Amino acid sequence: MSSLFLREFSAAPAVGDTVTLEGAEAKHAVTVNRIRPGEEIFLGDGAGLRVLARVTQSSPGLLEAEAIEVRQVPLPTPELILVQGLAKGDRDEMAVQAATELGVSAVYPWAAERSISRWDAQKRVKGRARWATIAREATKQSIRPHLAHVHDLLDLAGVAALTADHEVLILDPTGPVALTAHVRARAASDERPIVLVVGPEGGISPRELETLERAGAHRVVLGDTILRTSTAGPAALSVITALLGRW
Repeated sequence: MSSLFLREFSAAPAVGDTVTLEGAEAKHAVTVNRIRPGEEIFLGDGAGLRVLARVTQSSPGLLEAEAIEVRQVPLPTPELILVQGLAKGDRDEMAVQAATELGVSAVYPWAAERSISRWDAQKRVKGRARWATIAREATKQSIRPHLAHVHDLLDLAGVAALTADHEVLILDPTGPVALTAHVRARAASDERPIVLVVGPEGGISPRELETLERAGAHRVVLGDTILRTSTAGPAALSVITALLGRW
């Protein structure tokens, strides 16, 4: 049992109800995952509803199953959010995929000063759609009840504005405080979302660091080695998740 399929629900089904999967999701379930009658799968709406169901009928265009467990899973608090600097190649996409599997509730692409990749108006739409597809597939892969939302491209002012109601942590090799120490010192009652800011290949510029710190963000360091932009965010998210007691 290792499959989650997403669909819209007008209302949560009850145990014993027949739930269906149609179209592309049904085709993928039957032809790619080779789901057959008698197997158990998860169906969800990406907003916390997760239905465990036993397949009763399967064909490339339609899959029917009986609901055997229905849960509405609340979004964990504090939420974890990734601000990922645009990077060359597919390194930023790799970060989005891993971060989604690790439980972020949202991802913001960031046009950092040192980003080699640039999104013009057309690329901005296509890039966001591409990241959203990656997040959706990673949600299904990890059987997460909540779909990670991919927001529109941010500039520096947009990242700084997040400090108004989020705790913003900047991954910086010269940061004055270890990430572990900062998270451990965080009040247990603090339910503000934690935003992790990761720069592109060339790092975050001094001007960007100064602007974000002045807005209320905190520079933190993750060990004494330099990680690629594709691995820095997921590594830090793993540390935070463990310290929050979710693992």
